[in-house]
Amino acid sequence: MPDIYAVFGNPVAHSKSPLIHAAFARQTGQDMTYSALLAPLDGFRESVAEFRKDGASGANVTVPFKEQAYALATRHTPRALAAGAANTLKFEVDGILGDNTDGAGLVRDLIVNLGVVIAGKRILLMGAGGAARGVIQPLLDQQPAQLFIVNRTPEKAIDLACAFAAGGVRGGGYAELSGEFDVVINATAASLANDLPPLPDSIFAPDALAYDMMYGRDTPFLAFARAHGARAADGLGMLVEQAAEAFNLWRGVRPDTATVIRSLREG
Repeated sequence: MPDIYAVFGNPVAHSKSPLIHAAFARQTGQDMTYSALLAPLDGFRESVAEFRKDGASGANVTVPFKEQAYALATRHTPRALAAGAANTLKFEVDGILGDNTDGAGLVRDLIVNLGVVIAGKRILLMGAGGAARGVIQPLLDQQPAQLFIVNRTPEKAIDLACAFAAGGVRGGGYAELSGEFDVVINATAASLANDLPPLPDSIFAPDALAYDMMYGRDTPFLAFARAHGARAADGLGMLVEQAAEAFNLWRGVRPDTATVIRSLREG
């Protein structure tokens, strides 16, 4: 019998994770199945328990259940602890391991796929929710010169920055932005609403990269970035790279991501 995996979310029908993990399994010769499962908004814990009872080996977790997945895990990786959320669960004999692969996926996409050097650079992270929190520590591990968190509600950005104060992170509102940034990352929900956060025109340094965690559409943020001379990238690479991190945790082998990213973009 193949090992059983799935992604839980609500909504989840749009997820590309089954395609990605099927490609990884073919590439690495792994005997496994992977599906997308819709969990009721008030029934995530019960859905995972039923899935595990059926003999499953692990699961990915997407919105809005990452914090609940973290609470469900009986032990956590350091990156899940830093994020306070889990997007990957590994079912073990004596419990559930919770991991968060989002930040590692983002950093790998930036460095390996997009050729960005993070060390010594000024990073602007837009948003102060779970998506932002999950990538802060992996970004800090690359030793940027500055990491500034900006949010429409400045207090939320300041509170999040305080949680990572040892890394020299600062936070505030858009009115406090000054100077140029080498990498500007959109971790807000603005792109879902076809909205653009109130960025100043002078925000991008020469050769800056604008990165939107949203994928599959040309967002107002990316259009704004190109209009002001920045290079633009969406979050498809991050999606595939974080999936590869989860796959490696489950199967002990890291798949080649470049071919899968290329296939998804061409498809």
